Amino acid sequence: MFKKILVANRGEIALRVIRTCKEMNIKTVAVYSTADADSLHVRFADEAVCIGPAASRDSYLNIPNIIAAAEITNADAIHPGYGFLSENAKFSKICQEHSIKFIGALPEQIEGMGDKASAKETMRKANVPTVPGSDGILESLEDAKACAKEIRYPIMLKATAGGGGRGMRIVASEDDLEEAWNSARQESAAAFGNDGMYMEKFVEDPHHIEIQIAADQQGNICHLSERDCSIQRRHQKLVEETPSPFMTDELRASMGEAAIKAAKAVNYEGVGTVEFLVDKHRDFYFMEMNTRIQVEHTITEEVVNYDLIKEQIKIAAGCHISGDNYFPKMHSIQCRINAEDALNNFRPCPGTISHYHAPGGHGIRVDTHVYAGYSIPPHYDSMISKLITVAQTREEAITKMERALSEYIIEGIETTIPFHLQLMQDSQFRKGEFTTKFMDTFEIEK
Repeated sequence: MFKKILVANRGEIALRVIRTCKEMNIKTVAVYSTADADSLHVRFADEAVCIGPAASRDSYLNIPNIIAAAEITNADAIHPGYGFLSENAKFSKICQEHSIKFIGALPEQIEGMGDKASAKETMRKANVPTVPGSDGILESLEDAKACAKEIRYPIMLKATAGGGGRGMRIVASEDDLEEAWNSARQESAAAFGNDGMYMEKFVEDPHHIEIQIAADQQGNICHLSERDCSIQRRHQKLVEETPSPFMTDELRASMGEAAIKAAKAVNYEGVGTVEFLVDKHRDFYFMEMNTRIQVEHTITEEVVNYDLIKEQIKIAAGCHISGDNYFPKMHSIQCRINAEDALNNFRPCPGTISHYHAPGGHGIRVDTHVYAGYSIPPHYDSMISKLITVAQTREEAITKMERALSEYIIEGIETTIPFHLQLMQDSQFRKGEFTTKFMDTFEIEK
């Protein structure tokens, strides 16, 4: 087992990893930017190293500085959390070259799944259902027109190196294709340094359902059932739950089997998530594979009683996976609490928290790095907390979430707590009648 792990991240996920390491008697090293000097992950780690200024490119994306921090503290492994360098094949490879274990996927696995066009082809060969679309990267606008004509509108243009909705465009007709093609390529080039595009048939009114998997170095793979991530805005998830209210036992078994096929196709090692679009007929299609821990891993942990960070660390150290395929018997929901003003188009609201009180009670979990007096920097993602409930039924989990949200006090800044309260009280949501289009018509009351 590792003696010391450097956590190459910030905020609640860095704190989450540090807590598990402490329970495993593993020493920890926090890295931080100058903007995060007062963050809790810095305070609770055994050691802390400042790796640069506030901007991510100069700190949390600064590979030489992170490797140097690992070397001067004699860390024998690096946990990247999610975001930042967690799916960076170059970083994974550099860790290998410096004899530091990267707690995540191998470089070739990250590359294979990171390029969405090649990932789709890999899934086709593995007999995992995929959305009809282009055979790899589109070489020109003319190729895009020809492909769209073949698979028929509406279609979706996607950046092969994309993520978070960037470089993605829905196109309803050929009249709109050229403008969408140009703008998507420009956005992708600016965000990822890669303007490669591919095309898929646009699945109308889908559910976004993902399967959690774990795979060890000996080739053993299991799935830990699904999470429904359909409540999202501009491709950014807002609420996740497990099990999905749209799921059937037959569909769960089929999707779990497909996720294991996907992992086997790339000889996957570690904890990962296979994401699918599921149409109204419950036909499902591979979307992408995330080769890292997910923000929403918490709800799986609650219904499986399975520490996924601990499992990541054990797999990286060469241990066998702990479990087998799992089908949930309880229900868990997660609300992402962001420092945003939902009434003003979810505008980010960095600032200082003047008062803070977290909810408690049976079946309530709060993952956060903030506290009264904490100043939220403007340089990073606006998520400041994850509120999770678990109960015997979906109705109980929602009611518990309502109660927890009503107790959650964060003053000094605007947060998405009022939005989540309205959502939990919405009759359509409570009945489980929603798709990824739900937020297009949901009206937030003042």
